[in-house]
Amino acid sequence: MRRVIAGVGLAVCLAVAAPSALARVDAQAATQAPVSLQLLAINDYHGNIEPPGGTFFGQPAGGAEYLATHIAALKAQNPNTIVVGAGDLIGASPLISALFHDEPSIETLNEAGLQVTSIGNHEFDEGRNELLRMQRGGCHPVDGCQDGDPFEGSDFDYLSANVEVQITAAQRAAYTKALASYNKARAAYTKAVARYKQRLRTKRAACKTNPRSATCKRKVTAPRRFTRKRPTAPTAKPLLPATKVVTTGGIKVGFIGMTLEGTPSIVTPSGVAGLRFLDEADTANKYAAELKKQGVNTIVVLIHEGGLQTGGLSDCAGISGAIVDIVNRMSSDIDVVVSGHTHTFYICTIGTKLVTSASSFGRVVTDIDLTVESTNGEVVTKSAVNTIVPRTIAKAPAETAIVEKYKRLSAPLANRVIGSISADITRSQTPAGESALGDVIADSQLAATRDAAKGSAVVAFMNPGGIRTDLLASQISGGEQAGQVTYSEAFTVQPFGNSLVTMTLTGQQIDTLLEQQWSGPNAVAPRILQVSNGFTYTWDAAKPNTDRVIIADIRLNGQSISATASYRVTVNSFMA
Repeated sequence: MRRVIAGVGLAVCLAVAAPSALARVDAQAATQAPVSLQLLAINDYHGNIEPPGGTFFGQPAGGAEYLATHIAALKAQNPNTIVVGAGDLIGASPLISALFHDEPSIETLNEAGLQVTSIGNHEFDEGRNELLRMQRGGCHPVDGCQDGDPFEGSDFDYLSANVEVQITAAQRAAYTKALASYNKARAAYTKAVARYKQRLRTKRAACKTNPRSATCKRKVTAPRRFTRKRPTAPTAKPLLPATKVVTTGGIKVGFIGMTLEGTPSIVTPSGVAGLRFLDEADTANKYAAELKKQGVNTIVVLIHEGGLQTGGLSDCAGISGAIVDIVNRMSSDIDVVVSGHTHTFYICTIGTKLVTSASSFGRVVTDIDLTVESTNGEVVTKSAVNTIVPRTIAKAPAETAIVEKYKRLSAPLANRVIGSISADITRSQTPAGESALGDVIADSQLAATRDAAKGSAVVAFMNPGGIRTDLLASQISGGEQAGQVTYSEAFTVQPFGNSLVTMTLTGQQIDTLLEQQWSGPNAVAPRILQVSNGFTYTWDAAKPNTDRVIIADIRLNGQSISATASYRVTVNSFMA
């Protein structure tokens, strides 16, 4: 009987225990299941808080009010979402943002939920101190807080792994002085210790021969312990943090932020003074290894450098440009590269890495999906698609409030009519590299500096990268009539605030200047200068990069220029 009862009891225990054990097994399996992560990426926003002009893939796109709504809708698809950027979020901005030193851009991106971004070359347009203000907040040192409210800075983190603050002469001098002082103090201490030891030996000898002697009774005091620390030599450090780790869904995701190494060649020197820009791939590999040591196995590079392709919105047809070599030199520790700078769109696989770019001006969000092993944080699958930000969706009320505030504050200047056009004047280039808008700008620069009192210029050159948008006859930005051009529209074409500089160049120097359009940093993507009326030359694409222009073919008002003669030439302060 007792055995039967015992058997029944054991059966009952097993019946009760079995569901609990199964529950534990199910729970364990659930915790070990792969985790789905989502990255939402933008790049080259350039302060376009209002919808940019024109259409994108046949539809109106972009604008902070729609961008925030679009991001929110994508985030709703996955609770494990991180919103990231790849630089040039500010700088070269329309008047509504630039007039307030891009504080409006930062505020709209805060509202959109951006969490981390790399730094682009245009973040340095007003110098590194202004970039630091964008990160940390505070009123502008000259203009103050123009909207009457304190500027809190960005809620998201800027990363600058390959941008180092160089050691200054003052720092070296201070270190040398501190080291000399330390060495002097250390030498004095060493002498004091030697004297102490000698006195101690003398006392001990005296006590041994005559315990009652004055020498034996004399107190010998040891010098105080030397506690002064040797000064540390100054070292170059990143301007802002190199990396950031974000944990979502139990997965640690490491981000490395970088700016294109060639930034000093495309930014006004004062904007990057005291900074050094390092090789992108080498830097990425260094910090990827550091993240791996910290137990971070999902690693994403945010880089402001890019490429070009000829396919559709999410294609990778004939990808070319600097990004290809950089990614090919990156270590296998890196899973995803979010890029920018070239204002184009692509979804590529280069080697083992997913490489993305989301066009520009807030018109596109890249939706990146990662499947990650929960046990070790390794990426199992990765894919992405570029999604257009449509203007058929609801506006985000918080963004509307920001945009309307700055529209109101900028209106007196922005809506001022300064001229008129009867047709579109665009940046579209001929096969030779010339554009109507570039010619108009060069003509205006020549007109402004032709008089003897203003420079006596005979020719003007304009860099194509400084022409940011088209002048459209149909555009209505501030209630003006069709064909009228407002200050805001003209400003958006050239938003840098450069001044004009007139200099004297020989004919040979002008020839050298023209050859530089295809050489050096322009060898991969030539930058054809726009020229003023009366200046002509021919170039031959079949010739070497440094010998495409024949000086005899360079003409000014129909006459060949002389290699030895001097000419007054106007350019903007960036080119100068």
